[in-house]
Amino acid sequence: MDKISLKLLLLLLTVLFLGIYFLYQARGFLIGPEIVIDSPRPGEITHDSYLPVKGQAFNIASLSMNGRQIFTDERGIFNEGLLLARGYNIIEITASDKFGRISKEKREVILE
Repeated sequence: MDKISLKLLLLLLTVLFLGIYFLYQARGFLIGPEIVIDSPRPGEITHDSYLPVKGQAFNIASLSMNGRQIFTDERGIFNEGLLLARGYNIIEITASDKFGRISKEKREVILE
């Protein structure tokens, strides 16, 4: 290999490394906020008026459940209790990131 080929190879490797590093650092911006609700299941029917809502949120700046702010631990896991009204209930979890993007997840629960 001559010097020009070696320099070109090093330049290409550097650009490739910087591109991968940029994508890794920008993943939070590119993906946006995510919410995973573990419980309750969609359409769950319960006989207990107290319902634990559990899940995990990623890439968030704030998180709320039915308009009330809730908090996560260092791994993004949340576990909040909710008192249900008799009949049909809608639970809405809303997450926003530091760029103002919003993600929402809903669960419908019936209290018999």
